[in-house]
Amino acid sequence: MIFELRKRLTEEKGFSLIPRAMAISSSSWELPLVAVCQVTSTPDKQQNFKTCAELVREAARLGACLAFLPEAFDFIGRDPEETLHLSEPLGGNLLGEYTQLARECGLWLSLGGFHERGQDWEQTQKIYNCHVILNNKGSVVATYRKTHLCDVEIPGQGPMHESNSTIPGPSLEPPVSTPAGKVGLAICYDIRFPELSLALVQAGAEILTYPSAFGSVTGPAHWEVLLRARAIETQCYVVAAAQCGRHHEKRASYGHSMVIDPWGTVVARCSEGPGLCLARIDLNYLRQMRQHLPVFQHRRPDLYGSVGHPLS
Repeated sequence: MIFELRKRLTEEKGFSLIPRAMAISSSSWELPLVAVCQVTSTPDKQQNFKTCAELVREAARLGACLAFLPEAFDFIGRDPEETLHLSEPLGGNLLGEYTQLARECGLWLSLGGFHERGQDWEQTQKIYNCHVILNNKGSVVATYRKTHLCDVEIPGQGPMHESNSTIPGPSLEPPVSTPAGKVGLAICYDIRFPELSLALVQAGAEILTYPSAFGSVTGPAHWEVLLRARAIETQCYVVAAAQCGRHHEKRASYGHSMVIDPWGTVVARCSEGPGLCLARIDLNYLRQMRQHLPVFQHRRPDLYGSVGHPLS
């Protein structure tokens, strides 16, 4: 399958507080390039891998150092029983294929939500929604297990009871140093809890990532505004790889994968359907913006407590 590349190598826009010449001190072509992949996962794991691998190889060909895949990049099952049946441990065959892919392409991978059979699988018969970071050698350098599970009933979108098959993760993961910057890990529904993003930025995050599978009702209403809010309040880049389209007869996703800069500007966006978009990460711009708008120095924990305690 040949995907249309949705590419916007957009430089971060200047604004009145930070003049453009000041905000970008180096050539944009020297800045790290990230790729955001948008897919339509189905219950067919091998076809899903083929789709994702094609996008990852295209990202590598275009010079990206880090490619982001959405939540449930491995598969989206029709019901909890199928989800549990298709799940694998981190040491299983599917993650092995992604390990080889990262090594082959020589780039880092953010695998945004793997259906993981954990060490407690035999006892619980439930899984974790696990965000895995692979380096360019194919080694697992970080794992974050989704802490906020999506148990909601939205009129017009159908019920979602993630806890029927999934266990909430026990902890946050400190930001991961990557060639693009320090990446803070989250997954989908986590975006509705700003305490998580505040904890990650206070631990040093420069990029927040929200791999997702937003629905057709919450997507148009909340997706972009939540992503931009997280970027503005933390003064981080936000990278959001999303599922799109109809996965099977029971489920569809909103799509609209995007990258947002610390000023809240959407600097890259995928169009409809599977594909990818590209963005450059300018950490000098991020640092200068934080210097000129030092919101974290102005917080008043004496009045409202410490929201988002720093990670240990």
